[in-house]
Amino acid sequence: MIEAVRQELAPNGILRAGINMSNPLLVTGKTEAGDPAGVSPDMARAIAERLGVEVRYVQFPSPGVLADAVGEDAYDIGLIAAEPARAESITFTSAYVEIEATYLVPAGSPLAVIDDVDRPGIRIAVSDRSAYDLYLTRALEHGELHRAKGLAGALELFISSKLDALSGLRPALIEDIKTMPGARILDGNYTTVQQAIGTPPKNSAAAAFLQDFVMEARASGLVAKLIERHDVEGRLLVASGI
Repeated sequence: MIEAVRQELAPNGILRAGINMSNPLLVTGKTEAGDPAGVSPDMARAIAERLGVEVRYVQFPSPGVLADAVGEDAYDIGLIAAEPARAESITFTSAYVEIEATYLVPAGSPLAVIDDVDRPGIRIAVSDRSAYDLYLTRALEHGELHRAKGLAGALELFISSKLDALSGLRPALIEDIKTMPGARILDGNYTTVQQAIGTPPKNSAAAAFLQDFVMEARASGLVAKLIERHDVEGRLLVASGI
């Protein structure tokens, strides 16, 4: 089976791994050679090692751009959040880590719980085409999404336009709130972002191999070790469930 997987993913001996550079929990820095460093790059490297091939990182500025490039033969595996909209063109594994998504509200806000945000007239800043943007696009019935480019763009829009809520990953919001006296992060979450490994649907042998790899990496403690190695404990959680 391994040889069949190599032929699908790395026929020339190089595994091209698409990396989303906009998530600071999964990519925590760069090496001296300019390669991304973090949990996601290390997962890709571990897959390459299992296959006995080299890894080459293909860096993308956002998950949406990475997802769009799946049909351009730009990478062999992509490390982004699994989402139904993306799954139309990408075969995903189960998640290896998950991250809580919630809301930050400004000082004096009457919004007290997650459900309060989904009301008519409530304006929500969100990072365009992030996994939680895709989720909220499906799930919200009344709240209005206002999109900006990237996490920093969503924060700037939230502040400059005096919006009612900022949607984001809880670890990032914890950092954002430090500069906003009186702001609050709502308890709980509206979803957990499921970070997984995807490959083009044509790679059927590879899809099965990658699923087995992720489940083994979770069970063996590899994912937990990578979280500890890159000092993101308490912010990234080892995924649970199937």
